[in-house]
Amino acid sequence: MDNLNRPTLPIPAVGDSEGQQVPAGLPPIIDSHVHIFPGPIFNALWGWFEQFAWPIRYKGKTASLLEFLFSRGVAHVVALQYAHKSGMARGLNQYMIKTCQQFHGRVSGMATVFPGEKDAGKILEDAFAGGLKGVKLHIHVQCFDMNGPEMEPIYEACVQNNKPLVIHAGREPKSEQYLCDPYALCRADKLEAVLKAYPKLRICVPHLGMDEIESYLRLIEKYDTLWLDTSVACAKFFPSIPDIPWASMRLDRIMYGSDYPNIPYAWDREINQLVAAKLSAENQSKLFNENAMRFFAVTETEIHEGTPVSKNGAAYRKGQVVDR
Repeated sequence: MDNLNRPTLPIPAVGDSEGQQVPAGLPPIIDSHVHIFPGPIFNALWGWFEQFAWPIRYKGKTASLLEFLFSRGVAHVVALQYAHKSGMARGLNQYMIKTCQQFHGRVSGMATVFPGEKDAGKILEDAFAGGLKGVKLHIHVQCFDMNGPEMEPIYEACVQNNKPLVIHAGREPKSEQYLCDPYALCRADKLEAVLKAYPKLRICVPHLGMDEIESYLRLIEKYDTLWLDTSVACAKFFPSIPDIPWASMRLDRIMYGSDYPNIPYAWDREINQLVAAKLSAENQSKLFNENAMRFFAVTETEIHEGTPVSKNGAAYRKGQVVDR
């Protein structure tokens, strides 16, 4: 399963239909991979995606994007962001803190930092003091060596504060528009070196590690500190990704995540694919909430039933979230 054929970018939108609510009969759903940014950064990010990756189906302000998920029955969201350059992190972390306060108990926010920037450890300490629950990094965008010395203060801050790290360490999707080569910086063996060096550091690799799925499935068998999330990898969007071998996977280390709103298909597409996998009720609970609760320290009181669609909330129109 490793070294899958690389997708050719950009990829067209799917144009699939979507549901108005999460499917009946499922346990409460934590979406462990949702992106939020201030408006100007979101707009720049979506412009890049639509030119070089795929069309973005859902657009709007952060509050409306989150309300859209909650109104459809998502019980809790883990919100992610990443600093594209040095000097951005403090502002982004404050934006995340304010968003978590606005959606108190419904959003678990992750901090970010730019590897190698001055006072990286202090930036994270301040973010944790503000209530953020971990760190999100993206190697493709931030162009760092996960085994380099610039990572030490980040890993140490996470360990000392018992905070997890979400790191896009998979090689795909690769774009020639990135400022570095993901294939030079992202490999499962490089991630394993981090797990060995920091045995108390909890790490989540999104997208099931994408083109190194087999290697990452072996690693979660070997290391109790490694988790994976399902975002994009289970959506049957990239034709090169084969069917996921659910029956042979360590399902207490896999979390549902969508990558919303930066997706070119329905918000519930991946949920429906996971339902179609016909997992047991026990494994559905692990996948949809229990694993994320343990990894991100989400409490029972932070698991909410979705609120009904309201005229005062986010509305859906022609594949877009619109603000009212």
